[in-house]
Amino acid sequence: MIADMEAFLVSTGIVALAEMGDKTQLLSLVLAARFRKPWPIVWGILVATLVNHGLAGAVGSWVTTQLGPEALRWVLGGSFLAMAVWILIPDKLDDEDEQANPRWGIFATTVVAFFLAEMGDKTQIATVMLAAQFQSWFWVVAGTTLGMMLANAPVVWLGDAITRKISLTWVHRISAVIFAILGLLALWGGPQDEAPKAPLEDKPLTAATT
Repeated sequence: MIADMEAFLVSTGIVALAEMGDKTQLLSLVLAARFRKPWPIVWGILVATLVNHGLAGAVGSWVTTQLGPEALRWVLGGSFLAMAVWILIPDKLDDEDEQANPRWGIFATTVVAFFLAEMGDKTQIATVMLAAQFQSWFWVVAGTTLGMMLANAPVVWLGDAITRKISLTWVHRISAVIFAILGLLALWGGPQDEAPKAPLEDKPLTAATT
């Protein structure tokens, strides 16, 4: 249970930080400004995140069945360190994401636009790595989904007022440090060879004397 809570809390915190200033958060701003109806947008973000991160978490869990512990350790360590560098690169919204087609309605438009924008995004890749690291699909996906909602729902309701009050540079630096720490822990936390234990010598039973 402690391991599950660790997976949940780490996933929540790191994705919430990584999402600040990310492409999908910018998309949330665009959708909120265009439609001015927060609830369908928030529900659309939730559904899109659950589906997207559910698939990403499944990929992460699958990876653990295909790689041995030593290979997985190096893959995860290198991936987390690469993410630490990637998170420092400013993100921007693609033109096709900004031109979300509203003909399906606000909710469906948000689901489709957010799902597609999240494909290959930092937070999706982070979900894959976290699921492989903690080997707890449910708690990782629950945590990353909560992290996405913590970062995006206030933006939908309050607009960019909340992001203007936060230093995204420092948020990204903190995120990079966390990813780097996770990478180093993954590299150093591999299975350690235990010292062989000397076999117990059989001691002859002695009869008790009275």
